Amino acid sequence: MTARRAGREATGTAPGLSAAGDDSLAAIREGVRQLCARFPGPYWRDLDERRAYPAEFVRALTEAGYLACLIPEAYGGSGLGLTAAAAILETIHESGCNGAACHAQMYTMGTLLRHGNEEQKTRWLPDIAAGRLRLQAFGVTEPTAGSDTTAIATTAVRDGERYLVTGQKIWTSRAEHSDLMLLLARTTPREQARKRTEGLSAFILDMREAEGLTVRPVRTMLNHATTEVFLDRVAVPAANLIGQEGRGFRYLLDGMNAERILIAAECLGDARWFIAKATAYARDRTVFGRPIGQNQGVQFPIARAFAATEAAALMAAEAARRFDAGQPCGPQANMAKLLAADASWQAADMCLQTHGGFGFATEYDVERKFRETRLYQVAPVSTNLILAYLAEHVLGLPRSY
Repeated sequence: MTARRAGREATGTAPGLSAAGDDSLAAIREGVRQLCARFPGPYWRDLDERRAYPAEFVRALTEAGYLACLIPEAYGGSGLGLTAAAAILETIHESGCNGAACHAQMYTMGTLLRHGNEEQKTRWLPDIAAGRLRLQAFGVTEPTAGSDTTAIATTAVRDGERYLVTGQKIWTSRAEHSDLMLLLARTTPREQARKRTEGLSAFILDMREAEGLTVRPVRTMLNHATTEVFLDRVAVPAANLIGQEGRGFRYLLDGMNAERILIAAECLGDARWFIAKATAYARDRTVFGRPIGQNQGVQFPIARAFAATEAAALMAAEAARRFDAGQPCGPQANMAKLLAADASWQAADMCLQTHGGFGFATEYDVERKFRETRLYQVAPVSTNLILAYLAEHVLGLPRSY
């Protein structure tokens, strides 16, 4: 079942997720589950060994409409809410697959949808929804700036009806497999900006026609298709500027809550996969004449991981509900990502320990998923930065950075 059809069948009304309710979510999850069944463990193990991009998997998600779930129907999308997007990504990961190959298309949508003009939406969204264009790359982080986005050094200098962009980005995942990039660059020198968060601008960079653009793969401990990007006076049409010049950091913040909620959903999917995998193994594996799952030393870590996952799921659901309702959700989105990332890592460690030596064997997929879910302690935002945010902005403690 496609994303659009699932949203409609629940109520017969426009498929906003708050209206569609649990029935539509169940239909979406079942549709995603059936799609993922076509891409079992051997498919991902082969890609992992070759460090290859899951092009067939991404194509299948696109054709089913799942990657266009947040794009309004007027532009060819499904017009669903973030709750539906979270359900899609959670189910992908719960099924043993990985949504990182394409999840940026969902959370970068917010910048274009909220702050792009009508000409930009009409120009790009229908092709993105149909799969003719991919908006998968997010050019923000830089080697010398790290998590301090306001310290980026990439510049965009106005030159008539275009900007010339010069600089370097790092950890720009999927740049080799994307047509468009959401790019953040400084249009006002930092020392001339009134605030450190001002003077940054957001652009849509068409990488297919960009001259002076170099993309280099960065090999990591997991198959994440990440790269570093070099820009040498790359021309970007002024028409590709999103919103107002100098306000790009604010636009970026608008999308961060969505990003955190969607990453939390992926973590929850991973955690549920680990728990199901460990539970099945603990039932079947017999040592000393009894299933290992009969021993409390094996039972209790599984049960604790399950409890942590269910608690994180409640926070993630509340964050998504607030987002879809247009309510402030910064603390909830950050806590959802923190709790879900911790739950998935706890479940991963438990699952590997439950499997013992077999957990290290590639054929069980545990070690692959173990490596994949470890990422979310660090990216797309470090758990330490979330704690710093909660301490300052929620608890009122002095700023630590």
